[in-house]
Amino acid sequence: MQIVVDLTRCQAYAQCVFLAPEVFRLSGEEALLYRPDVPDDQLERVRQAAAACPVQAILIGEAVRADAR
Repeated sequence: MQIVVDLTRCQAYAQCVFLAPEVFRLSGEEALLYRPDVPDDQLERVRQAAAACPVQAILIGEAVRADAR
C-alpha cells in the first residue's frame, strides 16, 4: 500500500507515530518523516493512524493515486 502525508496540513500531533512507529517518526519536535511504501504487516496500524489524524493529513491507497492527478 502507498501513503502520502500532506505535510502542509500536518500539525505534528504525532498520533501516527504512536500508532505506527515503524512507518512514521518525528525528526526534532515538528518534522514528520514516513515510509511511503507500507509493509504488509503494518497496514492495519497505518489505517488506524490515518483515522486518528486530527487534521486528516494521511492519504492511503486509492486516495494517493487520485490526489496525484
